Amino acid sequence: MAKRRSSYRRRRTTSASRSYSTTRKTRRRRVSRQTGWFAKASVRKLWKRLRSWFMVVSIGASLALALCMVIVQSAANNRVYKTMSEMPNYHVALVLGAGVQPNGALSWTLRHRVNTAIDLYNAGRVEKILMSGDNRVQNYNEPQRMADYAVSQGVPSSDVVMDYAGRRTYDSVYRAKNIFLLDKLVIVTQGYHLPRALFLARSVGLEAYGVAAPATSDSRAPIREYPASISAVIDAYVLHPSPVMGKIEPID
Repeated sequence: MAKRRSSYRRRRTTSASRSYSTTRKTRRRRVSRQTGWFAKASVRKLWKRLRSWFMVVSIGASLALALCMVIVQSAANNRVYKTMSEMPNYHVALVLGAGVQPNGALSWTLRHRVNTAIDLYNAGRVEKILMSGDNRVQNYNEPQRMADYAVSQGVPSSDVVMDYAGRRTYDSVYRAKNIFLLDKLVIVTQGYHLPRALFLARSVGLEAYGVAAPATSDSRAPIREYPASISAVIDAYVLHPSPVMGKIEPID
């Protein structure tokens, strides 16, 4: 009789233990499911917020880009000569640098710019050519190469002026105004670059007009004008940077 009671008690204890263990497992599963659900919900909520912020930032950036492009492009309205015959005479043509190859040859983009300026000179439309380029390191002299090429094509060296600190478009037009003391000039560069160059020239107080040089097959060049236009607007209205300066060199 005592054995039966003991056996019965063991069975009850075992059954209760199993029931308790099962209840604990069930509770753990519920907690785990709830925790997983909350975690997934939090991730979904975070993703929605990030997506909303990304859309806001994207729309804002697109509007800013569009506004900058409109501001820059409007600078070229009625200021770009389509033919040489409609162009009056200017004292100086400003040629903006565009890269020199390791062997010293002008890049095709730059060669087209210099050739266009030479054509203007030979036609009597300009009296002087200002070659503006980068010369921040000793073994890279962009304006000197540009001048050498123009002289090799028959332009007298006395009519070619070099600006060795034209590291970027803003620097070139700023120095044309403040170093070479020019108030009016014609800028020679590719058509996609002219609006930005004219916008920056106007921002520093230059009365500038443009002549478009032939473009090359480089499809990346016009695309670079999008971020460059934003930078130009920031320089003109916010930063007002001061380029490398030097002694005053008026162009006679």
